[in-house]
Amino acid sequence: MALPDIPPSSAPAAPRRRRRLIRRRRPRVRGPSFNRLIPNIMTMLGLCAGLTGMRFALDDRFGDAAVALLIAACIDGLDGRIARLLRGTSRFGAEFDSLSDFLCFGVAPGFVLYLWALRDAGRYGYLPCIMFTVCMALRLARFNASLDDTDKPKYASNFFTGVPAPAGAGLALFPLFLGLEARKLGWNQLYDMTRLPILPALTLSGTAFLLVSTLPVWSFKNFKVPSAYVLPLMLGTGAYAAVLVADPWGALAAAGVIYIALLPLSRRSFRRLKQEALALQAEEDGSDAPSSPASPATMAAGEGGQPGIDASSGARPSSPPRTA
Repeated sequence: MALPDIPPSSAPAAPRRRRRLIRRRRPRVRGPSFNRLIPNIMTMLGLCAGLTGMRFALDDRFGDAAVALLIAACIDGLDGRIARLLRGTSRFGAEFDSLSDFLCFGVAPGFVLYLWALRDAGRYGYLPCIMFTVCMALRLARFNASLDDTDKPKYASNFFTGVPAPAGAGLALFPLFLGLEARKLGWNQLYDMTRLPILPALTLSGTAFLLVSTLPVWSFKNFKVPSAYVLPLMLGTGAYAAVLVADPWGALAAAGVIYIALLPLSRRSFRRLKQEALALQAEEDGSDAPSSPASPATMAAGEGGQPGIDASSGARPSSPPRTA
């Protein structure tokens, strides 16, 4: 019986099928994901905001300069939290954030205040700016060095050592906020007083001292609010936000005064927590100490026991040293 002839068109079907089964390999892109780049991008935007504030100050647009530095402070408060949420924390991000903080909060405030009032003080008007910038650099260096400190007590994790960089910049810019508010309200005498070199020099020098001090300051990172104060806190925050929109310079100046008033309360809270921790540690050390030495009766042989074994713990006393 003759086999049917195979048509010539069906012969290359097997190689085509094999080619279809072979999957094309997509090239793999090596590098970090975009989510991990978001915190660094935000830090770069904050750095650009600080530089823009300095540029506005050169054009005597001090209101715009204050807004740019405020934006930089808001970005600085968000980039670290976003990095922890996206699991994008890195050593590079921490160092980049410190460099951005140094320029936005260490260089820009002194630069703006120098153009605001200190340049009229002659050769000595630049000294408070130098003092503030140097102290800010020392404060940031100390903060970076403390990141590797694992012996820090638990109660101290809720406190900064010294005033943080964004808060220090806000305190230093108090004359600018007060002057812009006085100009808005038409209080010419108060406005002229803020343009005198003495007030910016005092704020820069005082803030520089607070930056390098060992004063414990609330960090508000792990701050727990009692249940009874949750609703008043939310209402107060909403009221302050409304005042900030309606009268931003007055709200910022008032925030600086409130922050200074909270510093003694922060120090008292730190001392109270430290005393409680020391008292608890003393109680634990007292409970770990032995209550009484072993009595001779415990060293005697019991029923069915071997002589020389402690009946309470089952430990054999050390034998006397052998003599020749």
